[in-house]
This record gives sequence, C-alpha cells and structure tokens, in this order.
Amino acid sequence: MLGVVGVAAALTVFALSVVITRLATVALTMTGLSRQAARFQARSAFTGTGFTTSEAEKVVNHPVRRRIIMGLMMLRSAGVVTIVLSMILSFANTQPEDRPLLRLGLLIAGAAILLVLANSRWLDHHTSSIMQRALNRWTDLDTRDYASLLRLSSNYTVMEVHVREGDWLAGKSLSECQLPSEGVTVLGVYRDNGDYIGAPRSTTKIYPNDTLLLYGRADTVRQLDLRRDDPEGERAHEEAVEDQERHLTEQDQRERAHDVRREESAGTAQEGE
Repeated sequence: MLGVVGVAAALTVFALSVVITRLATVALTMTGLSRQAARFQARSAFTGTGFTTSEAEKVVNHPVRRRIIMGLMMLRSAGVVTIVLSMILSFANTQPEDRPLLRLGLLIAGAAILLVLANSRWLDHHTSSIMQRALNRWTDLDTRDYASLLRLSSNYTVMEVHVREGDWLAGKSLSECQLPSEGVTVLGVYRDNGDYIGAPRSTTKIYPNDTLLLYGRADTVRQLDLRRDDPEGERAHEEAVEDQERHLTEQDQRERAHDVRREESAGTAQEGE
C-alpha cells in the first residue's frame, strides 16, 4: 500500500510542477515575453538549469519578471525534495505482497499521460486563458514595466513638471507651447482640483498649479521645468527647438546608415543563394 501511495504522490507532485510552470509561463507572457521564451525561462528557473541567454537578461532587467522567477526558485527546492521523498516511499518498501514492477509501470504510465497533457495545445490554450483571468482578478501583479515600454534610456525620461505662476508654460495651450518641436510629449495633465487629462489635445490649456506628465530627453524636460515667461524663456525655447532639429538630423543619419547595412546584408544573402 505504501508503494502505491508513493507513486500517487510522485505523479501529484509532477502534475503540480507542470501547473506551476504553466502559471509562471502565462505570467511571464503577460509581461511581454514571447510564449516560447516565457516557457523556456519558467522551466529553466523551476528546474534550476540556469541557462544564460538574451531572454534571461530581459528577465533579470524586468522587476515583475524577477518576482516571478524568484517565486519559481523558492518553489523549486520544495518540489524537488517532495519528488525525491515520494520516490523513496514508492520503492523503499520491499514487502513480498507488493509488486515493484507494477508500481514502476504505474509511474511510467502516469508520467506519460501527464506529459501528453502538458504538451496538448488545446489544453494549453484553455488553461492559459483561465490562468490569465485568475492572475488579473486575484493578484495585484503589475506586469507593466514602463522603463522598457518607453525605452527610458539614452537620456530619455518621464518626469512630472509642476507649473507655477510666471512659468513659461502657464497660461498657454499645448499648441502654443509647441513642445513636440522640442522633442517633448505631454502624456497627461493633473489639474489642481484632482482631475486628470490623459493624452490631452492641442487645445488643452495649461494653468498655474497644474502638473504635467512629460516624456522626452531628460535635459530638455529639466530645462523646461525651470523656464520662466520672459524673453530669456523664449530664447530657451528657440534653442531647445534647434537642438531637437540637430538631434533629429543625427537620428535620420543613423537610420539611413542602418537601412544601408540591411540592404547590403540582404544583397549578400541573395548572392549566397
């Protein structure tokens, strides 16, 4: 009897491991990883394989993905210990009335069935949908990584700018400010009464005590925060526009160079065929 219980325990733990890695795969997919990469990273973390790949770097650099992988690592130790214990229970009992070959057959058959179910596309589709709904409803997992989504690198940032009386921004509409010509995008406007205007229109007016949520190069946004409504502020705006034009020119040059390299690479590949 002890041997049968051990086999059942081993299969239960194996099934639970499949469920855990699949749940982690769904969670990683929700952060933006491809399904293949998410599955690989989930199984790698749970088994302790520890492959070093570009996808692994994406996991390490993403705060939400790190939390998911850390959870898998914590569960891994308990899972391995349980499987080993179950196997010992399954084969340690050598009483005459037990049938070791029968237990081995049950274990192999059960594992084979679980593997088939684990690789079933139909089951994967339906269980993934259920797990995603469960994660959305029962967890506070914020799968968004704004640093990655907005590419907050190369001196780009998201910053809140509080508008004061006498600031260059105060009393102007967004169209009058012409912030895009400086390379600055207004993501939202917080009014002093608590209202929030997301993705504001060009006609939206900026008032003192408003707080703007801006995206752009850090030095430009910081300078904009200090700009006053005077001739010097107007000159600062003009200089920022000229600086942005130079930046766009350099960016266009890099893009053209990239296109040329791609075309040359494609031509080399065609010649090789």
